[in-house]
Formats: sequence, C-alpha cells, structure tokens
Amino acid sequence: MTGLQELASHNAEYHYQIGMCNLAEGERLAGVQMFERAVALDPGHTNALFQLGHANDLAGNDEEAISCYERCLKHPPIHIGTLINLGVLYEDHEKYREALECYQRVLANKPTDEEARLFEKDAKHSLTMYYSPDEERESAQHQQVLDIPVTDFELSVRARNCLKKMNIRTLGDLTRVSEQQLLSSKNFGETSLTEIKDMLTAKGLRLGQSIQDGAQGEVRYRPSTPVSEEQAAVLSKPVADLNLSVRARKCMNRLGINSLGDLCQRSSEELLEAKNFGQTSLQEVKDKLQQYGLRLRDE
Repeated sequence: MTGLQELASHNAEYHYQIGMCNLAEGERLAGVQMFERAVALDPGHTNALFQLGHANDLAGNDEEAISCYERCLKHPPIHIGTLINLGVLYEDHEKYREALECYQRVLANKPTDEEARLFEKDAKHSLTMYYSPDEERESAQHQQVLDIPVTDFELSVRARNCLKKMNIRTLGDLTRVSEQQLLSSKNFGETSLTEIKDMLTAKGLRLGQSIQDGAQGEVRYRPSTPVSEEQAAVLSKPVADLNLSVRARKCMNRLGINSLGDLCQRSSEELLEAKNFGQTSLQEVKDKLQQYGLRLRDE
C-alpha cells in the first residue's frame, strides 16, 4: 500500500483528486496547494488549472485567474465554465472583443446556453457603447458627493437626531426623500427643513432629486401585497447596508437600485445583463439578501 501511495504522490491526477476532497471538506487552502502540485507535475492538467483559476477569481486575483484560464485553452477539450469565467474577467478588464470570442465559442458548441447568450449580448453592447471620459469623470465626482455622510456637516442636534431615526446617512439618502417625508418625522420642523435644504444647496443638490431624476424608466419598490411595518422597514433599507463589493455596488448605482425593496424587484437575468455584473456578483447579492430573509424576483 505504501508503495502505491509513493507512486501516486508523483501523479498529477492523484493530487487533483486529493484537492477536490479538500474542497468538499471545506479546506480551500489545502485544496489549492494540491492543485498547484498537480499543475507542477502536469502543466497541462486542465481540471487543476481551472480550479486554480476559480480560486484566484474568488480571491480577486484577476490576473492570476486569467492566466490559469488561458492556459486551460491550450489543452482541449475546453470546458464551458472556463470560457464563461474567462469572458467575465475579460469584461472586467474592458477586453470586450476577447470576452465576446469566449461566449461565441460556447454558443458554437452549445447554442441553447442562455447564460452565454446573455453574456454575448452584454459584450456586444459594450463594444458599441459610447464612452465619454468627461461624463465618466463627472459621474464619479457626483457619486462622491452623494456618498458624503450627513455627519460631516454641522447640523443642529434636532436635525441630526431626526436623520438618524430615519436611517438617513448620506447626502444621496436625502435626495431620495421628499420635504413631506422629513416633515412627517416627529420633532422635525420648518427650521430643521431649511437647515437641511441649505446644506444640500451648498453641494448642488436638492431634496427628492433622485426621485424626480429616476421618474422615467427606473424601477421603484412597490409592494404587491400588504407587508408588516417590520418588513417595510427592512425593504426600505438602503442597498449600501449590504456592504457589497465594488463591482456589485457600481452595478446597483447604474441600475438606480437604492433600497433592498428595489433590488428584490429585479430578476437574476436583469442583473446579469448589466455591464460587468457576473455570476460571482449575482451570488454575492443573493447571499446578502438571504441574510435579511429576502430574495430576487425570480427565485
């Protein structure tokens, strides 16, 4: 038996299988080490290369993940997962033509693959999309202003306490409420309202601005059935409370998704059609919503 183990220890497939067992037992680091040894013994072991690429993808090591997936392409047969994951990474690095080629290779062998079809559509759109550096810069600057905490301003104790009770944390949150909503809060009067409006004006903003700007085409949360006060409070929470990754958070901003209720009104397909929003981001969103007992529309 010892002799067989000794022979097996020099076999790439042996280390790969041990690595898969490690993953099944939740020992990701040990699994990665086994995959690395498998690749060291057999540089063309595509299954081990794929697992290394996936591990690096999850860890945010994009360049290393791309390298592993690209090495897989040199050793047929090529798995669909390799092409899809590589395509998403290419999109994140704005290599849309390379991403499109990955999705088209999938569709050439499996025309009914809906995921690849969606990704192909997004990549084609990105290739023809107009891009203005000035507009992008202005949009980023505007978002920075919206993200400024209200605690950065010298507000009265009454105004500050009212905003805290209403879970209003940033200037962006203020652009999503109306004067009437603020005045309906206990102890919030005209003096506090004027104070808030002056603060927003100084930053080129106004109350209800996002509501008005998003009136055309933006999906807003509208409960189809009565909900309890507790459920309504959860659904009204800002999507920022999910603490999403940068990639997923940018997608929320592009789609005008401001609250958990807004997000629950979207389907997986709608999110996946957004630029640079891949399966990893989708799973992240689903997991975060699940923590609040919520889910996307199509689940």
